[in-house]
Amino acid sequence: MIREPDEDPPSPPTVSRSVTETVNGSHRFAIEGYSLAKGMGVGKHIASDVFSVGGFQWAVYFYPDGKNPEDNSAYVSVFIALASEGTDVRALFELTLLDQSGKGKHKVHSHFDRSLESGPYTLKYRGSMWGYKRFFRRAALETSDYLKDDCLKINCTVGVVVSVMDCPRLHSIQVPESDIGMHFGMLLEKQEGSDVVFNVDGEKFHAHKLILAARSPVFRASFYDGVDREENEIVITDLEPKVFKAMLHFIYRDTIEEDEMSLASTSPVSSVSDRLTAKLLAAADTYGLERLRLMCESYLCKDISVNTVASNLALADRHHAMELKAACLKFAAENLSAVMRTNGFADLKENCPSLQSELLKIIAGCEEDTSSGGKSRSVWAQLSDGGDSSGRRVRPRT
Repeated sequence: MIREPDEDPPSPPTVSRSVTETVNGSHRFAIEGYSLAKGMGVGKHIASDVFSVGGFQWAVYFYPDGKNPEDNSAYVSVFIALASEGTDVRALFELTLLDQSGKGKHKVHSHFDRSLESGPYTLKYRGSMWGYKRFFRRAALETSDYLKDDCLKINCTVGVVVSVMDCPRLHSIQVPESDIGMHFGMLLEKQEGSDVVFNVDGEKFHAHKLILAARSPVFRASFYDGVDREENEIVITDLEPKVFKAMLHFIYRDTIEEDEMSLASTSPVSSVSDRLTAKLLAAADTYGLERLRLMCESYLCKDISVNTVASNLALADRHHAMELKAACLKFAAENLSAVMRTNGFADLKENCPSLQSELLKIIAGCEEDTSSGGKSRSVWAQLSDGGDSSGRRVRPRT
């Protein structure tokens, strides 16, 4: 065909491609004290911590007495459950009971191998599960190499099916990460243009009023509240030099020094409140540095244990650290008997009675399904008179 001179040339064809694939992730679930879990009842399970794959949260459910009443506890059952909201989530699954003898003879139930035959499994709502009611005969399991030192190990793999549109790009330009923190940090290090000096226990820190005011409402009110301030040296009496230095580092760089914080969190100090992270949390609360407060809460949350939870809880309440406080209350409620035997709990009971009331509310919420209410009354008695979970009196340690 001959094209007329005034016709536009044909446009080149456009191209796109839809790619369907799986986003895979795995979780290792160790079940220690297997013999003690037996007898909890058919249909009752032990759950792993939730883990995230493909934008959804998942959990492994282990039924030591089986899920199916008809099996008369002859089998253990294992399932993978959708632990977050989701509709028509399509996924492939694999459950592996690990051989702990070192021979590598693992027990594998895999949905990945059958994906072409039956297609991915569809989960309709939160709580939907995939797994096996007859995962392993219990009598055989208890004499096998899968059980060692009264511990089972289960590896779970989830592959969430996703479809993405792959459109070719004519040009791709790599944009570097933001370096504004580095530039502001250099101002702090070189003291260029500094207009204020802080005297912290004899150590001098040069800084910039405008930057401090932009980051902290407390500094902003101090420098620009309409009062004519002539002094350029300010004495700080409520912070140690190392804490003030760490706070300035955050103000200028929007980060905290990871190595120093990690070292401080593992140092053998006498109490939680003596740690750098705790002191920096207090500074963040004093100067209105909300992001710094949350970063400190995150560090302290990793160190919650039976021996530290009471001190962390008091610290969180004192400095308005709501995320840390919620985590401590939940941990204390779940491990109440052990926590009550610590010196920290004795101090908490004496000095922070309001926290004791909040802890009771958490426990009551956890036990609201208890029909008789006997267990709840026992907990109230424990917290009121200092008894342990068996009713014995417990003396605070001296």
